[in-house]
Amino acid sequence: MAGKPYITAQGYELLKKELDYLWLEKRPDVTAKVSWAASLGDRSENADYQYNKRLLAQIDRRIRYLRKTLNKLQIVEFNAQQEGRVFFGAYVEIEADDDESIMQLRIVGSEEIFGRDNYISVDAPMAKALLGKSEGDDAVVHTPKGDRIWYVNKISYKSPEWFTEQEPHQIDHENMDDDAAPADGEVAELTPEELKKLEQGYLSTMVK
Repeated sequence: MAGKPYITAQGYELLKKELDYLWLEKRPDVTAKVSWAASLGDRSENADYQYNKRLLAQIDRRIRYLRKTLNKLQIVEFNAQQEGRVFFGAYVEIEADDDESIMQLRIVGSEEIFGRDNYISVDAPMAKALLGKSEGDDAVVHTPKGDRIWYVNKISYKSPEWFTEQEPHQIDHENMDDDAAPADGEVAELTPEELKKLEQGYLSTMVK
C-alpha cells in the first residue's frame, strides 16, 4: 500500500503492549541474569550466560523493530461512510459460488494478523477483491489455480456474533527462558542441542 501501512486501533495496542513488556519487564530481567551469570566466572563454559546473552540480543532486535514499526503505522478508525461496504477493518462473511462454502474473515494490516487464520492483510488478493463491495455483491478472486467467485453475505465493523474471534498469537515471553533458569544458585547445565533448540524457538518469532 502507498504511504504509511495501516493498522486497526486494536492491533496497534497489542504491538505497543508487547513493546512495553519487553522494555519495562523482560529486558531488565534478562539483563540481570546476564550480569549474574557473568559474575560466576568462565563465560565460555557458562551455558546460562551464553543463552541469556543471546536472548538479550534477540529482545533488543525485537524492541528496535517494534519501535520503528509503531512510528510508521497509521491507525485507521471506523468512519460512518464505510457502513454497508467492505473497507479496512471490516468483518466479512463470504460464500463461494462453486461449492457454497462459507468463510468469515476480517481485513486488517499486515502487522496485526498475529497468526489468526481468519484475519487477512488488506494487501492479500482476497481483500483486494472484496474492497468496496456491498452485501449481495460478488468478488472475483484471482489465484494460481484460477479465478473463484465469492458472494458477500454480511459486513460489520463491530465484532459480530457470527464471527469467531481467535486468540492472537503472542510470543511466549514468560517461558522462553525457563529451561535456562539457574536453580539454587547453580548454573543450569544445557547441552549445545538444548541451547540451539531454545534459541530457534524464539528466533522463529523474530522478524527476518
